[in-house]
Amino acid sequence: MALDKPYKDIPGTTIFDAEQSRKGYHLNQFCMSLMKPENRARFKAGERAYLDEWPMTEEQKQAVLARDLNRCIALGGNVYFLSKIGGTDGKTFQQIAGSMTGMTEEQYRAMMLAGGRSIEGNRFIGEQK
Repeated sequence: MALDKPYKDIPGTTIFDAEQSRKGYHLNQFCMSLMKPENRARFKAGERAYLDEWPMTEEQKQAVLARDLNRCIALGGNVYFLSKIGGTDGKTFQQIAGSMTGMTEEQYRAMMLAGGRSIEGNRFIGEQK
């Protein structure tokens, strides 16, 4: 039986809940494997071969190869695990987050220093203003 999830209709937001966690389990475990230097070296030496060692869906593997982290999130990835891919590529979390929002690292940093993203557009669809 599916649980009522009133948070499912927040525009532009994927909530990492138990369902997403199950969907992305192997994707997130792959990401965590990148914490070990020897695994990062193996991944960098042959990304597809390393990914094929994990029972991820083909769609998850393609999203990793394309570094489409927004797609990875939709497929069950958690941004904190996915940041290990960026780290393997030599990117900072600000660079990763900026790329996911269509901003440069500098634009993302400035937005966060100014108080973060505007609340406009980040409400439940049925919520009254």
